[in-house]
Amino acid sequence: MKVHLRYFASIREALATGSESLDTQAATLAALRAELVARGGAYADALAPGRAVRVALNQTMSDEAAALTEGAEVGFFPPVTGG
Repeated sequence: MKVHLRYFASIREALATGSESLDTQAATLAALRAELVARGGAYADALAPGRAVRVALNQTMSDEAAALTEGAEVGFFPPVTGG
């Protein structure tokens, strides 16, 4: 299935891109994140297990167990603090 990925803040900077489209077989957000980490390099560093990364599915904050659907928009971003 094809999904659209958006990267924000320090993740966008680390990957040197704000968005991409991806054909994936991942069924969940967790599987998608693992697929991206498996690319290695900046993806492995920015999205590594144990790193604080928030995920939104179709512009709604989601648990990584959420199911992916064709054409879904997935956003990855670090936690944000205010001052």
